[in-house]
Amino acid sequence: MQRLYDFIRRHPTGVDIFWAVVLLGLSGVSVVSDQSRSAQRLAAVPVVIGLCLAVALRRKAPEKMLLLAVAAGVAQLMLDVRPNVANFAMLVITFTVAAVGERWASRLALICSLCAAGLSQLRWPSDTRGGWAQEVFVVIVMTVPFVLAWVLGDSMRTRRAYFSQLEERAARLEREREAQSKVAVAAERARIARELHDVVAHNVSVMVVQADGAAYVMDAAPDQARQALETISSTGRQALAEMRRLLGVLRTGDSQESGEYVPQPDVEQIEDLIEQVRQTGLAVDFKIEGTPRPLPSGVELTAYRIVQEALTNTRKHGGPDAGASVRLVYFDDGLGLLVEDDGRGAAHELYEDGGADGAGHGMIGMRERVGMVGGTLDAGPRPGGGFRISALLPLKPAH
Repeated sequence: MQRLYDFIRRHPTGVDIFWAVVLLGLSGVSVVSDQSRSAQRLAAVPVVIGLCLAVALRRKAPEKMLLLAVAAGVAQLMLDVRPNVANFAMLVITFTVAAVGERWASRLALICSLCAAGLSQLRWPSDTRGGWAQEVFVVIVMTVPFVLAWVLGDSMRTRRAYFSQLEERAARLEREREAQSKVAVAAERARIARELHDVVAHNVSVMVVQADGAAYVMDAAPDQARQALETISSTGRQALAEMRRLLGVLRTGDSQESGEYVPQPDVEQIEDLIEQVRQTGLAVDFKIEGTPRPLPSGVELTAYRIVQEALTNTRKHGGPDAGASVRLVYFDDGLGLLVEDDGRGAAHELYEDGGADGAGHGMIGMRERVGMVGGTLDAGPRPGGGFRISALLPLKPAH
């Protein structure tokens, strides 16, 4: 049954031709069995063919087929061809034009539908003794099917236009959402680039200070000068690594910010951040596992920002009496972060790829930062309620 339905939908014109042939056959039988004069039966042939042709091609050219049906009806009145089975085509073409035709054709179909029964009754009065009241009743009864066909077709036109508007609106909203996501990604990358720029500038400043100190104590304290040179070497390598990441980030044409370069937040300042959050009323459990050790500046900055954004989301969406926990785990080759809360949490759709937290596009920023250092991020509702954000940051920059 489904295959038959699919076939009908794929070949609408073929289906119309089939019904036109059926209508032609039934009309032929009606004309042959008619007891009218031979001239009238002969005149009925082109009328029947015209009406059946209107049914066959109603989807291809609805306006032209309406004019053909009107011409066939006029010819039928002029040639004294009494109504027969073929006149059912007028109902079909009225519905078709009202549903998919031009507006002028739809109005013409409605006018013809209102006049057809009256003209037919005037041309071929019924042999009744009920007087004019019965004739008016017959006209009304014959007009109702035509009006219903037009109303049904016009309703389908309105419904189709409504769904078309809904699809267009959904497509427009999707495009706007994609555009907003792209703008958010660009803005976040620009912010990350500025922060990495500050990190690199701070490292270079350290190198300059150490170089000046080494030059000053070169003769008096060679060991101290050697230590300064080693510091310059390690700091330079770290600055180069951060610079490579910096070059991969899209920068915007924002105006230069004045002021001295200062170090960006690092892992050691996470504890201060948590203490600030606790002062706002959010209970946070903080724990460090493994042996703390120096990390690349980009990794430390990323870890700090992830914890900061995760706790901000908890305050926004966790609801009253929510609690959170933060875990920092030092592995041999990376730093693990686990931030959980037991609050209500935001809708999961806000945390999917390309989603936003409703204001600051926080998850986009997290994914961009983690991707910058070659790490992985997993975020979503946790069993039992609340939300979980887990990240793994490698200690070596990704190539």
